[in-house]
Amino acid sequence: MTSLFDPTHAGRIALANRIVMAPLTRNRAPGAQPTAPMATYYAQRASAGLIVTEATAISHQGQGYADVPGLWSAEQVAGWKKVTDAVHAAGGRIVVQLWHVGRISHNELQPGGRAPVAPSALRAKTKTYLIHDGVGAFVDTSEPRALERAELPGIVEDYRRAARHAIEAGFDGVEVHGANGYLLDQFLKTGANQRSDDYGGPLENRARLLLEVMRAVTAEIGGDRTGLRLSPVTPANDIVDADPQPLFGYVAKQLAPLGLAYLHIIEGATGGPREIAERPFDYAAFKAAYRAAGGKAAWMVNNGYDRALAEAALAQGADLVAFGKPFIANPDLPRRLRENAPLNEGDRSTFYGGGARGYTDYPALA
Repeated sequence: MTSLFDPTHAGRIALANRIVMAPLTRNRAPGAQPTAPMATYYAQRASAGLIVTEATAISHQGQGYADVPGLWSAEQVAGWKKVTDAVHAAGGRIVVQLWHVGRISHNELQPGGRAPVAPSALRAKTKTYLIHDGVGAFVDTSEPRALERAELPGIVEDYRRAARHAIEAGFDGVEVHGANGYLLDQFLKTGANQRSDDYGGPLENRARLLLEVMRAVTAEIGGDRTGLRLSPVTPANDIVDADPQPLFGYVAKQLAPLGLAYLHIIEGATGGPREIAERPFDYAAFKAAYRAAGGKAAWMVNNGYDRALAEAALAQGADLVAFGKPFIANPDLPRRLRENAPLNEGDRSTFYGGGARGYTDYPALA
């Protein structure tokens, strides 16, 4: 039987085990610049088979939260190179999660104080995070404007450029963030996309931007070092689709020829229930559609996993299991899982923003 601790591959990336550190926003990159403490933080967690970084903006427009990192400038590439060097020196593998938040932003975070962008001018009933005078607070998102069709090729180019920057920065690959109510998910789902052009309406149109991004990224750096995160039914960030099963069945078939390294699937509500009664979804059918179309990417599952659930998922055909919040307080989580050791409790007051406390000071096992 496959174990969490068995080695495997995700595309060309060799993994020491099947435990993945999920992306975790920590708001410790002032000016969108990666920092030395970030190198320490990720290197401490290098025993994961794969680290997926915190979500990282592909452009200034793509930012939605204070003090999150970016990957659009030479300075950011140099900053991330220190992070990847530290992780590789500790024996780890690391990919960067490429992010455009779309409407989940605030005027204060946008270039020139402009409105955030979205498929349609529909405000999300959710919060974002701002920091003033060193104090962080969650505030309502700003009213977005609808993207012009002529702007969309530029956003695809931003993803392509960020993917190239990722390789220059020493990452083993990238994960495109297509989940949790951010820009690509906004285009996918009817609750945020009310466009009447060829990027709205029928599911084939709503999937167009995601697929253009994936084709551009894989053409730039290779499918075998490209992952994609999807969340078919999460309500995170005020997102909903009227009929997700056929939508994601179509997406699965279109992704199959791209030779992706992995697909990262959030089951149920992000950080919440694994099953949502009012939003049923057949994940097995989704995976079967992908495999039937010839897709061979490693299948990564995510949401509320502990060791027992993770081993059960592997027995049922998953290849990788992502763990999120447990990695915050347990830099040596793979060892703790292997030894059934107790887990440190995370200090929620330090999750977002701050310094070393609650970031790089959690103890590993002796």
